[in-house]
Amino acid sequence: MAILPLEGIRVIDLSMWFAGPMATRLLGDMGAEVIKIESLKHMDPWRGPVNPSPKLRERFPVPIETDRPYNCMAGFNLQNRNKLGITLDLAASQGKELFKRLVKLSDIVLENYTPRVMGKLGLDYDILKQINPRIIMMSMPALGRTGPEKDFLAFGQTLDCMSGMAFRTGYEGEEPMLQSGLSYGDPLSGMNAAFACLAALHHRRKCGQGMHIELSQLEGLIAFNADAIMDYTMNSRIQERMGNRHPTMAPHGCYRCKGEDQWVTIAIPSDETWERLCEAVGRTSWAEDSRFFDMLSRYQNQKELDRLIEEWTIKHDHYEIMHILQKADVPAGPVLDAKELLEDPHLNERGFFETVTHPEAGSHPYIGMYAKLSKTPGHIRKPAPCLGEDNQYVFGELLGLSKEEMDQLEKEGIIGKDPVEEQQGGMF
Repeated sequence: MAILPLEGIRVIDLSMWFAGPMATRLLGDMGAEVIKIESLKHMDPWRGPVNPSPKLRERFPVPIETDRPYNCMAGFNLQNRNKLGITLDLAASQGKELFKRLVKLSDIVLENYTPRVMGKLGLDYDILKQINPRIIMMSMPALGRTGPEKDFLAFGQTLDCMSGMAFRTGYEGEEPMLQSGLSYGDPLSGMNAAFACLAALHHRRKCGQGMHIELSQLEGLIAFNADAIMDYTMNSRIQERMGNRHPTMAPHGCYRCKGEDQWVTIAIPSDETWERLCEAVGRTSWAEDSRFFDMLSRYQNQKELDRLIEEWTIKHDHYEIMHILQKADVPAGPVLDAKELLEDPHLNERGFFETVTHPEAGSHPYIGMYAKLSKTPGHIRKPAPCLGEDNQYVFGELLGLSKEEMDQLEKEGIIGKDPVEEQQGGMF
């Protein structure tokens, strides 16, 4: 079996929810040994409560019969695949000492708390670098480690709004959509953090020293809003919402198709593409219409143009439209729901989805590797860990604790596999 790119790199993952776990998932997918640390008092909240309500259980992938439903939440199991999982109480002195011993054997520590947490625990970078000068510490607080708002709490939706993204999300003349459906700050921050960790590893190869990385999730998301900022800087103009339209392309939109809640997207970047669309749909008269003759005239008459296009799309299946237009070199694609994505022939022929069997959640298809390295393509090597699943390996094999020592730690609640019934407030 080929050696994976990050094989031999050990990552301590203290992060919770979406952004941090996605960063470490990307590193784990590329072969790093990622050790996710949770506390019996503070499980990753994405596991859900110890005893979920019947309504919450509906979000589980299958009817859950196990008495450990916190091992079965779909979102948690996706972002924590290819990881080991241990429990450790970092608030206890014994927990801190074991953590420090693990840091000595590791390459990266990643956390997504507010800046005050690691210092309060006595485990900030100044302490960790004394233990291991080669350690790379990734801190990814929502709003950065400095500034008047550094200790504020935020989630992905909060960042959507604070970054200006939400203001531009919605239809022309309507109020902004504060809930985008996907908290973009989370996955973007995860990718940014994984990239920064790789850059720090490369730097360490050259100079032998680790470093502390500060990643403001807010500032990373603002970068995606840079065009609006530059527009205001240069033109004193605030970009408004435009729905599915485009600042220059026309037509450019999402059109209703045959069937219930079926849609297709079409984008026309040039006059030549417009002419090909007209010919492909059998409406050559559109290209000769003075209202649609060139890009500017089409842009000025989008409402009528969208109406005409939808009169055609409503008679066809969304996949059918894609094939008709793509055959004519016109950018078009169907709007797919989750069921259609899993059944999509293109994705399945490429083997994008991988079936993973979790000991308590069962077997399900997961998104696979979306960066396919020719020498080391990678795959999902193991499902997300159950709570405390790898205590024996980490504490016993890596740190050399005896069975008696581990039994005592478990008795004191420092480690274990059974969470505290009522979870305490988060460590943010």
